Amino acid sequence: MRLDGFPRFRREKLTPQTARPGGVRRSLNYAEQMRRPGSAAASLLGIVLAFVTYFTIIPLLSLALTAAAFLFQAPRVPLNEFRESAAKYEIPAGLAANGLAIAAFIPLCWLLMTRLHGVPFGRLSSVEGRLRRPYLALCLGIATFIIIGGTVLVTALHGPKLEIAPQPGWWGFVTVVAVVTPWQAAAEEYLFRGYLLQALGSLTSSPWLGATVSSLLFAGLHGTQSPALFVDRFAFGLLASGLVILTGGLEAGIAAHIVNNLGAFTMAALTTSIAQIRGVRTLTWAEALTNGVIFATFAAAAFAAARLLRLPKTTTTPPNREGRASATP
Repeated sequence: MRLDGFPRFRREKLTPQTARPGGVRRSLNYAEQMRRPGSAAASLLGIVLAFVTYFTIIPLLSLALTAAAFLFQAPRVPLNEFRESAAKYEIPAGLAANGLAIAAFIPLCWLLMTRLHGVPFGRLSSVEGRLRRPYLALCLGIATFIIIGGTVLVTALHGPKLEIAPQPGWWGFVTVVAVVTPWQAAAEEYLFRGYLLQALGSLTSSPWLGATVSSLLFAGLHGTQSPALFVDRFAFGLLASGLVILTGGLEAGIAAHIVNNLGAFTMAALTTSIAQIRGVRTLTWAEALTNGVIFATFAAAAFAAARLLRLPKTTTTPPNREGRASATP
């Protein structure tokens, strides 16, 4: 049966992929949630569609939003000059347009899950079929304490002295950061640590291979960068993927990504400029190591919190039509 041009696969039922010999069900981790007969073709098609969207639709959407901002603001500069400033994050409209365009990955993932794979979108949030909000809130608090606190501490001990010198129009940048950046960060997690991890997990025997590949893609798609900066981003992606597999959901990765981006952009707006952080293409190995230690500390704390809350990290029963599934700790 086809719907909206995409093949709709039947809802999961107990198969050799979800049962051990003798009919005993085995637990499926987060990365294995798409596994079932015939899933490979849909996963490959979904990966292709995701990257076609990444390289075509998202840039066009960003340009369209920038043009809409130009018409709304009616600045006394030509459109091309306005676009160049927006692309460099020299004006809040550029930060907003790019962030909202990237946030479109969330409805894209919804379309791929519900129309291509025929499974509830909640399966990307966690093995429980939903975003576990109490755990997300706890991880946001942990991330604020460890990531922001750790960065400020390291900067105070070894970095240059921070001087508050807000950039012109800082309030506009901070407003955009507060409103748009959380959606942008969450969308990247749903795409890389959510959809790609599950799609790759249906193609490989080990969830960690999918975690490695999706993390390499996440780091590489950030554009031109030094080896240390690439390793820094790859390490973040791998730690976030590990948390997804070990905790059974995206909450910890979303929290770390949101807090990291909010902190970096806000601090830049109040001390130098967001355009300066946008233009960063290099990082020292010492800085990469420091970031890695901070993120690893957060990952350990977030994993411990999940264990204390006794959150299920696997599921043994395919979801019903409402997307519910029985999970095991």
